[in-house]
Amino acid sequence: MELKEFDIADYLDSPEVIAEYLSQILEDGDPAELVDALGDVARATGMSHIAELTGLGRESLYKTFKEGTQPRFDTVVKVLKAAGLQLTIVPARHARASGGSSQGLG
Repeated sequence: MELKEFDIADYLDSPEVIAEYLSQILEDGDPAELVDALGDVARATGMSHIAELTGLGRESLYKTFKEGTQPRFDTVVKVLKAAGLQLTIVPARHARASGGSSQGLG
């Protein structure tokens, strides 16, 4: 029996699933994993579609998310938006559990 190689992009089929996937990756805190995950999201959404919506070249997108790269922040934001997502900043979960202040920054 021949096994098909697992590709997470096959399962990233809605903005909700993609958001959960990226949230889990972000919790790990590894920037290289995030770049890989963003590449998965771009492939799942369709590189041609992402390229069209962002104004970036398809080949450029493949290069942007290959292993060892550090994409520009504006590129990350464009790709997320093209995938139907947006960045949101919330207090870290561990800050509240460890008694972190929610009173403000000062």
